[in-house]
Amino acid sequence: MTTTEPTQSTDQIVDELRTWLEENWNLDLTVAEWWEKLGTAGWSAPSLPTNAYGRALSRADAVRVAQEIANFGALGPPGGLGLLLAAPTIATHGTQEQIDHYVRDIVTGQQAWCQLFSEPGAGSDLAGLTTRAIEDGEEWVVNGQKVWTSTGQMADMGMLLARTDWDVPKHQGITYFAIDMHQDGVEVRPLRELTGHAMFNEVFLSEARVRSDAIIGGRNNGWAVANTTLANERAGLGAGGGGGGGFGAAPGTIAKQLDRKVAEFVSPDGDAPRRGGRGGGGGGGGARAGAASLLIGLAQGNGKIKDRTIRQDIARLHIMGELGRFNAERVKAARSQGKDVPGMANISKLAMSDMVRMQRDLGLRIVGAQGMLHAYKPEDNQAITEATGNPFLGAVTNSALYAQAPPIYGGTDQIQRNIIGERVLGLPKEPSNDRTVAFSELPRNG
Repeated sequence: MTTTEPTQSTDQIVDELRTWLEENWNLDLTVAEWWEKLGTAGWSAPSLPTNAYGRALSRADAVRVAQEIANFGALGPPGGLGLLLAAPTIATHGTQEQIDHYVRDIVTGQQAWCQLFSEPGAGSDLAGLTTRAIEDGEEWVVNGQKVWTSTGQMADMGMLLARTDWDVPKHQGITYFAIDMHQDGVEVRPLRELTGHAMFNEVFLSEARVRSDAIIGGRNNGWAVANTTLANERAGLGAGGGGGGGFGAAPGTIAKQLDRKVAEFVSPDGDAPRRGGRGGGGGGGGARAGAASLLIGLAQGNGKIKDRTIRQDIARLHIMGELGRFNAERVKAARSQGKDVPGMANISKLAMSDMVRMQRDLGLRIVGAQGMLHAYKPEDNQAITEATGNPFLGAVTNSALYAQAPPIYGGTDQIQRNIIGERVLGLPKEPSNDRTVAFSELPRNG
């Protein structure tokens, strides 16, 4: 669907938002009541089209809106993969009925979403997925297994890719569904990661059901729809992208925060949001933006700020963050002229991977041998802090252990380079017949 771009300047948008906040923000509101106002006014996801509860703003202007809401002291929009991935995908490929049914509940925080894409045998080669959906009247019966499902344990709905035709090439037989996670046929099992946390899950689908009117983008057109989701994921996770996570109240019915007062999630004087919950998607460009300044303080506190190599690497990390910000501005300028910067989402994702690795190595160098200590359980945090005298050590070790994940999720670094090489630079693809041979005839794990 197409939407006319707004003619307002950034300053006009901010002025309108401030006036709106002054008229609507109230500490006596519940989270649900506040998000209803924020979402239906177009401020939860202002980059969405106007027919999808947005304001058709550029990405940079949408980030400015989020900053202004935070500066005002109001609770920000519902975070998570619904706002980051599902809403823009449905806005692009869904019918107006689907937009009204699904996107409204996303921007108002009524439902939390997860992404049911990767499988044990289909990660980097996502199109090789084998989760099966078989038509049964007005419904489809789904069987299969998904893995690395972020926040699946907190999701009301899932973005599901399933194979609906085995007799066509693998990219052509996939359908994209919006599936209800609250049913007996869906089992979510947490996967504990290196950090000791369990943000990821495996999901087992056993005779799960999804209605035909929950197909997004048409039957067997799921690969095209999925690419929209993946593009938004890479843009959100990349350096300068703003990130997919956030602090504040958690959306959806499982978190049980919708009926709580917004006052619980902002500071008593209303100046800044509290860290009262997590939004969802993983550390993106916005999370990396302040990494250099955080490490400067850490180096000063640990007496390492005079180490020339550490100072040099902090400067490199700062430069990488600035390059991400400048690239975001390049995209903004190009889009204002009806153009784009090909491959920038993939480039930003690669840059983000480099930044988390740099942050990992630099943080561990600053803390030294203490970096071998990590609290895998929350109750161990205090003991390590008392033993080391360093209250920031947990943040360093958690970041270091988590740094292995961003170069993998959202498409591995190798996949990003392949996309840039083939789709941007026009380099030849590796020889393959997977786009001409029926999926049922392709060898498995070959």
